[in-house]
Amino acid sequence: MSDRQELINKLIEKLELLFERQAEFTSEINNLKEELYRLQSEFPEANAEDDGLKVETPVVEKVETIEKVEITAEEPVLQNLTPVEASTPPVSSEHETPQDRSEDLESKRKSRPNKFRLESFIGENLLNKIGILITVIGVAIGAKYSIENNLISPSTRIILGYLMAIGLLGFGIKLKAKFAAFSAVLVSGAMVILYFITFFAYSFYDLISQGVTFALMVIFTLFTVVAAINYNKQIIAHLGLVGAYAVPFLLSDGSGRISALLSYMVIINLGIVVLSFKKYWKSLYLSAFVCTWLIYAACYFVEMPFEDQLLLGLSFPTIFFLIFYVTFLAFKMLKTEVLHSSDVVLLLLNSFLFYGFGYMILEADPVGQELLGVFSLVNALIHFIVSYILFKKNLGSKNLFYLASAMVLVFITITIPVQLNGNWVTLLWVTEAALLFWLGRTKSIPVYEKLAFPLILLAFLSLIEDWSVGYSGLGEHAVLPFIFNLYFLTSVLFIAAFGSMVWLSRNPAYPSTLKTDSIWIVVFKYGLSCLLLFTIYYAFRLEIASYWNQLLDRTKLTLDAENIYSTTFYNYDLMTFKTLWVLNYSLGFVAVLALVNLKVIKNEMLQKVVIGLSVISIFTFLTQGLYALSELRTSYLEPSEYFISTTFNLWLRYICYLFLAIVLWTGTKSVKGYRSDKIVNMIYDLVLHIALLWCLSSELIHWMDVMESEQSYKLGLSILWGLYSFVLIVFGLWKDKVYLRIGGIGLFALTLLKLFFYDISHLNTISKTIVFVSLGLLLLIVSFLYNKYKSRISHDNKDQLSI
Repeated sequence: MSDRQELINKLIEKLELLFERQAEFTSEINNLKEELYRLQSEFPEANAEDDGLKVETPVVEKVETIEKVEITAEEPVLQNLTPVEASTPPVSSEHETPQDRSEDLESKRKSRPNKFRLESFIGENLLNKIGILITVIGVAIGAKYSIENNLISPSTRIILGYLMAIGLLGFGIKLKAKFAAFSAVLVSGAMVILYFITFFAYSFYDLISQGVTFALMVIFTLFTVVAAINYNKQIIAHLGLVGAYAVPFLLSDGSGRISALLSYMVIINLGIVVLSFKKYWKSLYLSAFVCTWLIYAACYFVEMPFEDQLLLGLSFPTIFFLIFYVTFLAFKMLKTEVLHSSDVVLLLLNSFLFYGFGYMILEADPVGQELLGVFSLVNALIHFIVSYILFKKNLGSKNLFYLASAMVLVFITITIPVQLNGNWVTLLWVTEAALLFWLGRTKSIPVYEKLAFPLILLAFLSLIEDWSVGYSGLGEHAVLPFIFNLYFLTSVLFIAAFGSMVWLSRNPAYPSTLKTDSIWIVVFKYGLSCLLLFTIYYAFRLEIASYWNQLLDRTKLTLDAENIYSTTFYNYDLMTFKTLWVLNYSLGFVAVLALVNLKVIKNEMLQKVVIGLSVISIFTFLTQGLYALSELRTSYLEPSEYFISTTFNLWLRYICYLFLAIVLWTGTKSVKGYRSDKIVNMIYDLVLHIALLWCLSSELIHWMDVMESEQSYKLGLSILWGLYSFVLIVFGLWKDKVYLRIGGIGLFALTLLKLFFYDISHLNTISKTIVFVSLGLLLLIVSFLYNKYKSRISHDNKDQLSI
């Protein structure tokens, strides 16, 4: 049963793929049809020079054929075919192959005379467009001259402009039957003039009212749409409608009619998008998109027209956004266009231009500043409605639904920091990231999984900012409860969300929807786990540091010296305690991480990380921790006159040693997993013995200082190092570890150098005797052991030095 279901799923996937290809073929067919229309109107004589052929008949036949093919392509032809029929490619005849058909078409193309020449292109196509452009410019220059010199009255100027435009329009329509291409250019130029003249009459001279102006604009727009459809020419739309966008730049003289201008642009845009959709002229839609937002940007940044008109200021970018958004969706759903990356860019530009201008308008208004979050949420709501309709009505492709849904999530993400602040931003972002990742993995939606990645980074950066504000921004005598505070709660919830994502990413039941070798997968696999570990570690570390910082602030003591100046004192032992407890926590964290990995996770990569962290934490304690312990000892032996030091300064070291011992033990357990790797074992053994010798040396110095001995760095250390050298050599012989024996000999050599160049010059006779006799006896015993076990040592050298 499962095999049958799997076969059905595969067939459904193939069918969806065929439907997508079908949509691509439909788009190509429409483009070819459009090109044929263009060639028919611009070169009507190209097919009529040989054999007395008529122009109309062959072109119409070809267009009808394409119409039939387009209708056929829009129907699911596979549903009525048998599997054999569906898989068999159609052929023209019994013996004809695709290669034969291709060669036949190529031979026909070569046999057709090429009538397209540069001279014809310039004379019949280019010159008329240049001519109408120069005519319009000439009329504009003449009108400008007459205005500046008061040659004719304003009403006369407008009437003459209308007469010229109407005359040009009538002449162009009359030439349509014989000279369609030339006629289209004349009609386009006439429409441009009508737009200009009407707006001049309203904006500059107040000769017609606003209502009449809009009525005329509607009429011109409708006429231009009808003419472009009738001529089947994009040039009419581009020159007649897009060309009208030049009007705003002529009106930027402080006339205060920007609202009327933008209303006029709304009418122009409606005509353009209707025409571009009906004739499938995508370039017209793109031209309108670019021109509209550029003109609006110029109006906003130069004129600043809506400083005190909040509602009016928001209405125009909203209308522009909705016009282009609805048209975009119509192209994708009704024209069955395939969603490309350029379409995603177009949708993002439209959405963010609208949001950007709306945000700036609201921010500049005192009332609007309170509505910024609502405005962001409204943007998300618009895309949610679109995604809901796409899903409910099953319109368009799945990618279109995913894109609309992604826009919902993007604007919800923007709403969070706009409306909220502090910890809420972090919590909502990390929750959204976890939800997106869960949907991407469990529902197999790649775009959701990808969207989760930037949100994860945003949430983490927001958490860092919360930490900075919460722990570093505490004022004097501020009280932040240990563990039970908002910042630590935020960290815990953040850790829970990240932990759920890590668990889901490693669950084999929910594999990634992305390619296994994708850079996203590699970054996510290791990056998210590292961020989780870092967050867990630092959440508690900051709490410990904050606790001791607050204790330090409470010990502030200010003393006045003869009313001239004051001196502030702190109990700096508390800073030393903070350092040591942070180190203890770090050692404990590494130890717990090692145990969890050994008992539960059992991940090889994490095991390597644990070994590395163990070595780092050990050396950090040996350098910083032991120095801090010596500072506490000094503070106890030389107490401050303002603060009391207790014996805890002396005994804290043994608590620290306990944490160090735990890390050494868990590190040894982790290294056992690399028993076959001799180098790893050897390095960790050396680290272990260096740590032991360092701690023993520190302990010796500690108690000799407490007992006020002056020989701690001379006699005591030399004897200790000599004894430890002896132990290393004995232990190396017992465990057959040549590197330990070599290390013991090296330590002996270092001890002897210290003895002759540092100790001997400051020791009395008895001390010198004790040191020399002790080291001499140890060297004799070592020599005896080497002689006794020389056979074993020789064998060890053959086996172990080979590494």
